[in-house]
Amino acid sequence: MSLPLTLPLGCFGGWFAYRVMSSKRASRGAMAMLLIIPPATYAYDTHAQPPIYSVTTAIEIAAPPERVWRRIVNLSQLPNPHEWYFRAGLAYPTSARIEGTGAGATRYCDFSTGPVVESIEVWDAPRVLRFRVTQNPAPMREWSPYGEIAPKHLHGYLISREGEFRLTPLAGNRTLLEGTSWYQHGLWPAPYWRLWSDAIVHRIHLRVFNQIKALAEH
Repeated sequence: MSLPLTLPLGCFGGWFAYRVMSSKRASRGAMAMLLIIPPATYAYDTHAQPPIYSVTTAIEIAAPPERVWRRIVNLSQLPNPHEWYFRAGLAYPTSARIEGTGAGATRYCDFSTGPVVESIEVWDAPRVLRFRVTQNPAPMREWSPYGEIAPKHLHGYLISREGEFRLTPLAGNRTLLEGTSWYQHGLWPAPYWRLWSDAIVHRIHLRVFNQIKALAEH
């Protein structure tokens, strides 16, 4: 995912450093700039406030909203993924359950890297279920010859903030199920990484929605 960024930036950085170091007129100011760049970028990284993005996914289900709602609040174990990107290490949901009913209940969505803990804020059966995320797991498992590792970008860089299920009745005893996730990521440049993160969130939605659809229609 990072190669389209790291390759040109690495080539430019190597060329720039070579020009500065090989120039007979290389000044102390240029050398100082090379030393200042790393701590300056680190300071920006620790203080920048990433924007909040949203991703909405929709699917039609051949079942009434009441039946779809029951599957949302009582989602069983999901099957093992067959998609290569989940098998390669991206976090994916494995099951979900809710403790309690109504606003204030707690929803646990278990991922391959740990649980997502959610506090229910809107319980409007069978129309809207909205929640606030209070705990996030790592977004992926890194490949490494050293076993389990925990690099910085796995903690606090891709954060789910809120989520919502919205059910709309359709003709023919069908339901339009829409799901929206609000999230943040602290990766630069944000527009480039959003292409990846939006696609990942959308596919996580689809994994859950397809299971809900299969159970509700069955």
